[in-house]
Amino acid sequence: MCLGMGLAYMGAFVTPEPHHLPVAVVGSGPEVKVFAQTVKDKAGDALDVRTVASRSAAVDLLKSRDITGAYVLDTKAPELVVATAASDMGATAVEKVFTPVAAQQGVPLKITDVAPPTDDDPTGQGLFFLLIALSIGSYASVAALGAAGGGLPLRVRALLAVGVSGVVSGIGALLAGPVFHLASHDLTGLWGMSWLYSAGILFVGVGLHTFLKRWTTLAMMVLFVMLNFTSSGGLFRPELQNSFFGTLHAFWNGAGFVEGARSLLYFDGDGLAGNVWTLVAWLAVGLLVTAVAGAVEHVRARGAVDEEPLPERQSAEVENTEQDAEQDAEMEETVAV
Repeated sequence: MCLGMGLAYMGAFVTPEPHHLPVAVVGSGPEVKVFAQTVKDKAGDALDVRTVASRSAAVDLLKSRDITGAYVLDTKAPELVVATAASDMGATAVEKVFTPVAAQQGVPLKITDVAPPTDDDPTGQGLFFLLIALSIGSYASVAALGAAGGGLPLRVRALLAVGVSGVVSGIGALLAGPVFHLASHDLTGLWGMSWLYSAGILFVGVGLHTFLKRWTTLAMMVLFVMLNFTSSGGLFRPELQNSFFGTLHAFWNGAGFVEGARSLLYFDGDGLAGNVWTLVAWLAVGLLVTAVAGAVEHVRARGAVDEEPLPERQSAEVENTEQDAEQDAEMEETVAV
């Protein structure tokens, strides 16, 4: 676990670098195109540069999270438009790219944030820490169910998983709403996504415990900590990570929760459906794993009955033989009399 955590966290977070970070240059005409191509040539694979005709079009791309920043080319008053709620680190990376450009023109760079996070979460990373709380509550509950409820029928453990996920998601909603004010609206929707996320983890864990037993905790740590937190986009979006974690971001459940929460709270639900379907898919996987585990446990139980310990069977057979012998002896005595 120590080695895995070190490799995962340090591999994902220690050296963030842009990889095809999407940005836009706002304007039209040959001058804008030449400027955009110059930026692209200097940046290489670090940036994907496009041109958009208007600032409003650039803002739409920012709010749909198709780009990380937009540079409005102006010799007197250049402007960089960002959306820090999508990624504070991404906005910082874009600022580092275009601030020297404005400095070369001898003019200050105006930075406009079109999607700022709440005042109580100025870095926009509160949702990532909410993800951590939900994850710990979920996979720790898997360990508790395995230890204390291992002897219970699987259907009972499954019902407990439903109840525990409701409690964990309720705690998450409480933290996100009244306690830390991460969600100023749509708290019910955030609770719903929290329940989907927690239930998916719990059902995967309950199902895996049938096969892995004491190794279940390690498996849960790999799936929902080492690979999950690092690919969620909570600290660095995939454009600032290597291809491994960037690829996981496309379908891992932590990314589905974090990006879904951002869509719900900051971007008017843009892209929310896809993120919710990611969480539903993970829940479906968990239910499938639990169903397979139930079938395996049923087969094991039938096999245990068919393979009842031999001493018990022999004892029963001996008792029957002794009873028969006693009855025969009684019959012989009766006949003799």
